[in-house]
Amino acid sequence: MGILLFFLIVVLIATFGFWDTLAALMGAALMVVLVVVLGLGVLALGATLALRRMRGG
Repeated sequence: MGILLFFLIVVLIATFGFWDTLAALMGAALMVVLVVVLGLGVLALGATLALRRMRGG
């Protein structure tokens, strides 16, 4: 699996160039971070609303 990922990155660099490939990989990593942060925010909002409803406030 690791060797396939390595070859995929080599092919991307050969096709698009180093800096475009680096920008694409960084963008993909930041999208994952953004989705995780958004998910945590939704969970926190849901927990807050549930606690308010249980307290009756």
